[in-house]
Amino acid sequence: MTKALKGALLTLCCALVVVPFLGIVATSVSTREDIVRNGGFVLIPREITFAAYRALLTGGVVPRAVGVSVFITLVGTALSLVATTLLAYGLSRPGSFGHRPVLMLVVAALLFTPGIIPGYLTVSELGLLDTYWAVILPAVVNAFNVVILRAFFMELPSELLESARIDGASDGQTFVRIVLPLSKAVLSVIGLFYAVGYWNAFFSALLYLNDSAKWPVQLVLRTYVVNQTQLGVDQVGTANLPPQEALQMAILVVSIVPILLIYPFVQRHFTKGVLVGAVKG
Repeated sequence: MTKALKGALLTLCCALVVVPFLGIVATSVSTREDIVRNGGFVLIPREITFAAYRALLTGGVVPRAVGVSVFITLVGTALSLVATTLLAYGLSRPGSFGHRPVLMLVVAALLFTPGIIPGYLTVSELGLLDTYWAVILPAVVNAFNVVILRAFFMELPSELLESARIDGASDGQTFVRIVLPLSKAVLSVIGLFYAVGYWNAFFSALLYLNDSAKWPVQLVLRTYVVNQTQLGVDQVGTANLPPQEALQMAILVVSIVPILLIYPFVQRHFTKGVLVGAVKG
């Protein structure tokens, strides 16, 4: 009885996640007749058409926004991994320069946030407004990720690092040849967290990017799906517009799929990396 109840509850939870997503995909490939017949949301289309995807991806705002999001995600994730890893490793080594003051700053960053207005003023004073760096640089280092990585580095066998030093390896060689290969699992998880954060960067883009040509896909999603702004000929690559509902659902799918495609490549590291951070942190 208990197993059956757990199975039913798990099935219900899965349905609550899967059914809306399937409806989004189905609506995006539905014809105008199917969408009208089903009141704007289709679960099982009678006829499949990819007109909405052709209209979006052959030109207009969506391909440009996807390119912007890809650039922000790739550059931001790379910079974040480098900065976070170096900072966490430095803080994990006893006696490193500025160890305690910097650690206190990291801990303080966990407890206190600067707020919207100070953040905006800082970005403005640095001359970063309306540039991609305004979205990337404020999120380069996440204090929580630094704490997790520092805890992992501190659990590495000190004998292993000491033996490398005895063999003549410098701190940089030890870090690159020994520490990083042992940290693939936790770095994969941290990298995925950063990538999802940059890909979903919406509020920072809304604050700092005034030029609509520089908008990432999430800001386009807000404009044409959340705010229900009509997509016109200027925003898509064809004069023969598919139904607005299909176009909006297609934008949703385009914004979701890239992260779904990344996850299988890091899935084998994900569970191990999360457990490492939870147990050793």
